[in-house]
Amino acid sequence: MRASRRELRLPRDVLAAGVASAVFSVSLGAASVALPLLALHAGYSAAGIGALTAVSAVTQMTSRMFLGMVMRRWPDWILITAAAVTLAAANAVVAVSASVVPFVLAQMLQGLARACFWTGSQTHVVRGAGRAISALATVNFVSSLGLLAGPVLAGVLSERSPSLALAAASGVALVAVVPTFLLDRLPPFVPPADRPPGRLWRRPGVDLGCWAGVTAGAWRGLLTSYVPVALAAARQSSATIGALVSVANGASVAGAALVGRVRERGATRGFVLGIVAAGGGTALATVVAGQVVLAAAVLALSGIGAGALQTLGPAMATEAVHPEERGDAIAAAGTFRAAALFVAPLAVAGLLGVVGLAGAMAAAGGAITLPAALSRRRLPLRKAVT
Repeated sequence: MRASRRELRLPRDVLAAGVASAVFSVSLGAASVALPLLALHAGYSAAGIGALTAVSAVTQMTSRMFLGMVMRRWPDWILITAAAVTLAAANAVVAVSASVVPFVLAQMLQGLARACFWTGSQTHVVRGAGRAISALATVNFVSSLGLLAGPVLAGVLSERSPSLALAAASGVALVAVVPTFLLDRLPPFVPPADRPPGRLWRRPGVDLGCWAGVTAGAWRGLLTSYVPVALAAARQSSATIGALVSVANGASVAGAALVGRVRERGATRGFVLGIVAAGGGTALATVVAGQVVLAAAVLALSGIGAGALQTLGPAMATEAVHPEERGDAIAAAGTFRAAALFVAPLAVAGLLGVVGLAGAMAAAGGAITLPAALSRRRLPLRKAVT
């Protein structure tokens, strides 16, 4: 009887997690385009937009540092529900006013929402049976589908007003709350008594997962800050900007889906190719911003690489630790990703006065390919010994 009940619960849980991720991503994807456009319309400089984006990233990074501890006290589904409500509030605040204080508050709330949702949802799915990389590929796939629709929605609505796009994104985020109540009520984590000494992120497998997150995070940070700015500077319309960002997000769907089929022997190649594609595409995005076809091509290249790394990173981290440490492992990998979300836009902002936007983006793209040097180490995509 218990087995049959479990079989009935699993489809509902998988469906609920997928729907929540997709809807949350629509709201997040819309905000990724509407926020920079609103900032431009409100008169913020390119450097100011980068600094505001960094506020969201540093909030996410700080939040992730404590989420491993949080998930030892409260179950992951609470994080997911709270994240949807928080994202709705973030979009609503800045839709009402684009002055500095509401804008900073909105970015902080968005960073908190990102941290809670992705850590909670990824942790939830890897606690089931099967390979972590397959489960993460599934949730990342449906999340990326939401990121496809969000920028297009924001681009179309921003033709009338970016504030309208953010108001719509707020409503979408509230819809994401509904499926979270159908998730399985898994208990909080109970760390094993014989945990190895030292910091978790330094363990083999976890460290490489963290570095994969660095490249993926830097790509996402630049895609949601300076890529729309570069496209706008190249006189692309709001609708075109939204469509091009969706091309990058769509390519990340393909990257996430492809890497789900990767076995241990192909992981090193996927790790290296993902980093080179994400960094190289990012470096070229500003150079070809005035040519729609070329811009779509390089953004697609970067998206495939980043999508693969977004799945590989937490998979490597979780499969290298005890099952009861998976929440901590995902939080650690997410912290590195969030740190890159913070550093990349801030670094570009600092370089703008020296080399201009094209040079700054090229330098950032080159820098985020550096973790490929770690490819000499074997990636331990295997189940940890329980």
